[in-house]
Parts: sequence; structure tokens; C-alpha cells
Amino acid sequence: MHPDTRPAGVQDGGGTRDASHQGTVETLLHGEIAVLTLRREAKLNALSTHMEAALLNALGGEQVANSRAVVVTGGPSVFSSGADTSELQAMAPETIAAYYRSTGSVYEKFAALRQPTVAAISGYCLGGGLELALAADIRVADSTAVFGLPEVGIGILPSSGGVTRLVRAVGPARTRDLVLRCRRMDAAEACAWGLLSEVTQPGGACLDRALEIAAEMAAHPPAAASVAKQVIAAATDAPRESALLLEQLGYAALNGMG
Repeated sequence: MHPDTRPAGVQDGGGTRDASHQGTVETLLHGEIAVLTLRREAKLNALSTHMEAALLNALGGEQVANSRAVVVTGGPSVFSSGADTSELQAMAPETIAAYYRSTGSVYEKFAALRQPTVAAISGYCLGGGLELALAADIRVADSTAVFGLPEVGIGILPSSGGVTRLVRAVGPARTRDLVLRCRRMDAAEACAWGLLSEVTQPGGACLDRALEIAAEMAAHPPAAASVAKQVIAAATDAPRESALLLEQLGYAALNGMG
């Protein structure tokens, strides 16, 4: 069940629409689901600042605002080979700090969407690509997917939520194994670790399945889905008593809306 509507809008971060060079983020509406597709195939969907700006624009667009669930994908061959780190190498510390407040904020913006989100992953999902996928509520991959955080091997570290979210998803021991060894793992291992909800056959099946899961979540009352998502995120770090209180307050607020 692939999106069969015409593009509701194509975001390119300003200027060019040359997907092979700068890249675009295509927004398709599939019923009440917004499907965001990274389009920079010639660079394996490398997340340059231009691509991050394009994704920010898409996340802030009308199609996403009016949707009840969001799917992000890189297409049937590759999710993303990672951040385009060459752009940041010559930056001074204050410039890098400004980057995290501008296009580098896209990972947190995606994580903070009120709607449930699903990442549909094929092929490489490395570095910044994995950080983007980790910011989704649910991840589905096909059997061609390859995951890894290679940053330490080139003298830096994952810094767009990769370490923080990975520790919370799989624990510190497994995070050390992946980050410090800079190794890669396949979809079967990622699923065994709990990083993925499901593994599908290749050839577009993971996007089909992601759309099915998104449709399930889109069918629920939006306010309940949004509050539940926020409580789950907060409960990850909150003391038990605080987490219980958040649940109760969330229930009371939602019950009053009915």
C-alpha cells in the first residue's frame, strides 16, 4: 500500500530542486498519514544541512500539521548513509552551537511531533540517519537494512540524540558495543535488541507495513495518542512516583475532554 496521491508539497530547504545534488524532502499525503521521503539518492540520502533544513520545512508544513500520523523513509534502497560531516569539520565551537539551534534541531523537532511517527528503513541507516530513525516512535526495517554509528572512528561522536536515545532503547552495555566499536549490525540483530518493531522482506514491504502501523495509530483519538506519547517520553527518565503522577494527570485531562 504505497502512497498513491500526488505530492502535496516538496520541500527543498530553499533554492534548488536538484535532488541528486542538494536533495529534497518529498511530502505525500496518504489519507491522514503524512509520508516524508528523503530524496538525495546520488549521495545515499546523506543529511547535509540543506537536507536538514528541507526536513525542518516539511515537518513545519501544512501536510504534517493536518496529519494524524507521520512516516519517514528514504525509499526502497537506502534510508540515510548519515550526516554530511564535512560541512562541520571547519566550524568553530560557537558555530557548531548555532548549528544545533538551527538545522541541527530537526532530530528533536521530529521526536517532539504530537503525532505518532514511524520510520520505514531499507539499506544503510548510519550515523545521522540512525539518529533520525531513533527519534521515531516505531521503527520497521526490511532485511537489507544495516545500522551503525561510525562517528567515534572519525574522531567525533553521535551528537543528535544518538547516544541518548540508544541508551534508553537498548541500555548502556549495548550502546557501548555499537558506539565504541563503530560496528554495524543487520536488521535481525537490531530487532533482537528491541531497536526495531518488525523486519520485513525487501522490495517496499517495510513502507507498506509502516503505513499499516501508522494507519492503526491514526485511527485513535489524536489527543489521547499525543498525551500518551508525551507521557511515555517523560516516564523514560522520571522517578516512578513522578511517572505515575503524569499518567494520572494525563488521564484526568483526557477524560475531561470527553
